Amino acid sequence: MGAPEDVAAASKPEPIVSATSTTTSTTTSTRVLRGASVLILLQIISRAVTFIANQVLLRFLTAQLLGVSTQLEVYYLSVIFFARESLRVAIQRQDSSSFSDDQGSKKQNNGAQAVVNLGYLAIGLGFPLSFFFGWLYLNSLSTSTLASAPYLVVALYIYALAAILELLSEPAFMVMQTRLQFSARAAAESIATFLRCTITLGSAVYGARRGLSLGVLPFALGQLGYGTGLLLVYLHSGSGLASRENFSLLPRPISSSGQYLHPPTLKLTSSLLSQSVLKHLLTQGDTFLVSILSSPTSQGVYALANNYGGLLARLVFQPIEESSRSYFSRLLSSPSTPLSDKSSEKQTTETAPTPEKTAAQSLLSLLKSYLLLSLIITSLAPVAAPLLLSLVAGKQWLTSGAGATLSLYTYYIPLLAINGITEAFVSSVATEKQVHKQSAWMGLFSLVFASAGFITLKVLDMGAEGLVWANGVNMACRIVWCWRFINNWFKQRGVEADVREVLPSGVGVGAAVVAGSLVRGLHFTSKGGVKEVLIGLGKIAGVGLVFLGVL
Repeated sequence: MGAPEDVAAASKPEPIVSATSTTTSTTTSTRVLRGASVLILLQIISRAVTFIANQVLLRFLTAQLLGVSTQLEVYYLSVIFFARESLRVAIQRQDSSSFSDDQGSKKQNNGAQAVVNLGYLAIGLGFPLSFFFGWLYLNSLSTSTLASAPYLVVALYIYALAAILELLSEPAFMVMQTRLQFSARAAAESIATFLRCTITLGSAVYGARRGLSLGVLPFALGQLGYGTGLLLVYLHSGSGLASRENFSLLPRPISSSGQYLHPPTLKLTSSLLSQSVLKHLLTQGDTFLVSILSSPTSQGVYALANNYGGLLARLVFQPIEESSRSYFSRLLSSPSTPLSDKSSEKQTTETAPTPEKTAAQSLLSLLKSYLLLSLIITSLAPVAAPLLLSLVAGKQWLTSGAGATLSLYTYYIPLLAINGITEAFVSSVATEKQVHKQSAWMGLFSLVFASAGFITLKVLDMGAEGLVWANGVNMACRIVWCWRFINNWFKQRGVEADVREVLPSGVGVGAAVVAGSLVRGLHFTSKGGVKEVLIGLGKIAGVGLVFLGVL
């Protein structure tokens, strides 16, 4: 780490560490790093497989059915999240040795058994939550939605069963997670994802060939296959681990007094539950509001635009944000020099830039790169988006307004990028008090989003495009708050971060205007054949290459 830490470490007597403990620590670190690499690779493969399967599935769906499937997925995720999230976090925060009880049976691994017993709490919570959220969802459905989405109620029951099956694997998952058994998790999620894609696609194709209107039933059957796959793999792997380490996957007492649960973890779980509720509302609140304010058709069109438009954000911007968060956290981890002491260190500052100045330069460079990329996206992508959509999803989606919505969504992508990098910096330097203040402002911006959504959807009746506008207003508010925080943070440390440094030059803006006017003047049509669409995309690419050279 930094030099101050090295000096402090050198001034202390070196602790006596056994070779066994050092070896164990090194082995654990290696397993964690290897496991993280496996999980990252798994995410890439899983997203690729799911994306390919969705492209085929879209040709058998309407916008309304896609919107209803999105609502069912939110129901499923809500049951899973509230049942297990706080338990998982609590177990991760506890030292694994704290689960052991010397008064328990010597023939049983009480530490692992305590984790298994806690996993059954998630199962117990899953049953009432599935009924409660299911009741709320059914009562929120309109008669027209029920009539236009075949097997909707049956699909809801299947989603509830799938959630319970996934929660049944929680005892085995939790104990294997504490034992760093990442390979079992990779195998379980890979097999489950394959089953979900295969069953969803297979049932949709079967229904189409038989002339059957299955509605959202293929999604429900696919999710049931996912939950079944997770359960079977975790039970198989967990049983082997239980026999080797001498514990049971069924509930067993962990003390001679007949105690089953670990009190400190239960207490921590209850305190984390309220935070989990707030976290879920902040992350899924937009989806809840969308389901209330818009029709299933608008939700389906928006979901399609979000999946395609957000692909760039997930594959390019998200890794940059995560790397930036780590970079800024390490760079600014050492205590900053107070502003009153800056003048006494003027000579040193001139020869070697401070971490704050380096951070400001890096942040401004990233933002300027994002804005240059935004010029390319906003000048070319709005015209190219409908053409690409007709190739990958089929022309039937263009009549639903998905092409126009995706074109508008391309203007929203730069806001996603800028918000991601600014929030990454804020999370790297903000204190706990500032994080709570940020959460409060995010809640206020959710209300702004709700108001904007009500105006665009209910008053102006803009459909899916109204959802894009409402999200854009919400994202702009978050960017303004983050930039004000960043600007004040640097000012307090005597560093100037001028927003004018990140603005593109007049030549760049002019080139973007000319390129955008050229591609719009070519009058492409996405209703022609594949050959016409490919020719149109080729012309846009030609203009883009010249524009990129000028930029």
